[in-house]
Amino acid sequence: MLHLEHLSDTRLPTLWGTFVLSLFREKATGKEHLLLWTGNWASEGFSPLVRIHSECLTGDVFGSLRCDCGQQLADAMQAIAREGRGAVLYLRQEGRGIGLSAKLKAYALQDTGLDTVDANLALGYSADERDYTIASDVLKYSGVTSVRLLTNNPDKVEALQKAGIRVAERIAVVPSIHPENTNYLRTKVQRLRHMISLDVLENSERQPSGEG
Repeated sequence: MLHLEHLSDTRLPTLWGTFVLSLFREKATGKEHLLLWTGNWASEGFSPLVRIHSECLTGDVFGSLRCDCGQQLADAMQAIAREGRGAVLYLRQEGRGIGLSAKLKAYALQDTGLDTVDANLALGYSADERDYTIASDVLKYSGVTSVRLLTNNPDKVEALQKAGIRVAERIAVVPSIHPENTNYLRTKVQRLRHMISLDVLENSERQPSGEG
């Protein structure tokens, strides 16, 4: 049984091309999520390029350098537009599912020296509170059974496969590295199993100021 209902669709012209923006709502919670898609992405026998992206107001809207979220979203939209078909599932799961208020409190704790995982734990949350059930439900509603997934996060791959969505290929998302996000990215690798090369981070940190 699907846990969502489809509310509306609209055309959305963007910097990278024109998409269709579809709105879904979780039946149990009333929380709304978005599907941004283009082309004949859900055709039978095709594994579309898909990005599952959790809402990050600070990164997606304000361009925060504390994370790599805004860059990942922009890169995914650009890659999908270039291919001509595919989708971004935009899940309203701010701060790895803890919400905006708690996320900002976690930022304050990070400024005292905690990493992103320990900051969440200190606030009484788990390291990652996200649930990808809605993502698999949107894909099933759309008739998609196999995807090429834009992600560095093995949790997303495992969640989709557990729900019966085949991940035909995992496509790495190359992060932009700044002094402000190197510890964040390292924590993703060391504590959240993200598939990012530590060598890339270490080489970036060794670059003289103004280079790289």
